[in-house]
Amino acid sequence: QVQLVESGGGLVQAGDSLRLSCAVSGRTLRTNAMGWFRQAPGKEREFVTYISWTGGSTYYADSVKGRFTISRDNAKNTVYLQMNSLKAEDTAVYYCAGGECYTSARCTRFENYKYWGQGTQVTVSS
Repeated sequence: QVQLVESGGGLVQAGDSLRLSCAVSGRTLRTNAMGWFRQAPGKEREFVTYISWTGGSTYYADSVKGRFTISRDNAKNTVYLQMNSLKAEDTAVYYCAGGECYTSARCTRFENYKYWGQGTQVTVSS
């Protein structure tokens, strides 16, 4: 049984930073791409970023490019999302996900991820 547990969310002001973590347990997802998605109230779940299983390739949604950075530590089975210059529109529940996808065309779509965390709330006040 694979478990993904996100942490690090909270309430911050616009311009602040947060670092989310996603700890994987149960089995390794080292050969899986790992992604972050988010869902705001009343909106569909949207892609934020993903990182390839080697860590050598990353891809970001235009809305977060230049502000967010994804990284992974396969030795610790953990994925991180560093979020800087946060904006009110970044407010959402953030989900970590693991999937066997290898291209940006597939890794940007939530249906290509098999494993999901329970989400962590990020609230940015303006």
